[in-house]
Amino acid sequence: MRKALIVTALAAAVATTSASAAGYVGGSVGSGATIHYQNDLSTNSALRYGLNLDATNFNFKALSVNATVDYLSDFAGVGSLGGFAPYYGVGLGVGAGLGDNFGLSVYPHGLVGLRYNVTAPLSVFVEGTAGAQVRVGTGNNATNVKFGSNARIGLNYRLP
Repeated sequence: MRKALIVTALAAAVATTSASAAGYVGGSVGSGATIHYQNDLSTNSALRYGLNLDATNFNFKALSVNATVDYLSDFAGVGSLGGFAPYYGVGLGVGAGLGDNFGLSVYPHGLVGLRYNVTAPLSVFVEGTAGAQVRVGTGNNATNVKFGSNARIGLNYRLP
């Protein structure tokens, strides 16, 4: 009997946790054009997975693709600032190039942003990132390390 109660309580906790997690799809423009999927981890944190389409550069001699994973969290105790919700995060971008653009790149970064809920399923955001850009390549795209930053504005649509 005790085991059945524990299993039932755990199942209810898992169902409540997964039911409260929201998923979003969206995109952004700025330093590149990106599409992304975002999944809430809690009421104030999320993971976002993005594919940078602007980095897909096909000119018959080169092809490159970049992707990012970002952990996002609301600033604790700040609340809403006139409807705007500030957040921060950390992320990792990776890229690969073939042809004249042969090489690999890594972009560990920090980010800050503001989100505004337009309607129940739709929100807009503006954010900036900064971090080290590490590239290992050949030819004109030789190995280098430099400071990089990006800014973008985007949309999120909450999935039902």
